[in-house]
Amino acid sequence: MKRVLAAVLLGFGLVTGSVMASVEDEISARIAPVGNVCIEGDECGAAAAPTQAANAGPRSGSEVYDAVCMACHTTGAAGAPMKGDASAWAPRIDKGLETLFSHALNGFNAMPAKGGCADCPDEEIKAAVEYMVSESQ
Repeated sequence: MKRVLAAVLLGFGLVTGSVMASVEDEISARIAPVGNVCIEGDECGAAAAPTQAANAGPRSGSEVYDAVCMACHTTGAAGAPMKGDASAWAPRIDKGLETLFSHALNGFNAMPAKGGCADCPDEEIKAAVEYMVSESQ
């Protein structure tokens, strides 16, 4: 009887040991770091950083419009003239492109400067204005 009891206890001990190892592995996986911090020039930084394509130059007016301007200029939000609405754009176009450029770059009424795209170069904003004007005449 003692032998049977010893064998059963040994079996439970082995099973418990493997279960505990599995639980410890699961805990380690859950608390593992999500990422690493690499400083430029480190080996890990070069391997981990996604490669970025070289800047191919400024975006076209339609690309800037699609990325930045369309949120307001397709819905008319806050009184923005909608692209393609010739009657809404006519009085603005009559003031000249330089005025439209100035309003787009510096903000006007409810529109923030550069339409909220602070990192857009001036030439991209001007291209977007020219695109909207050409689509609204």
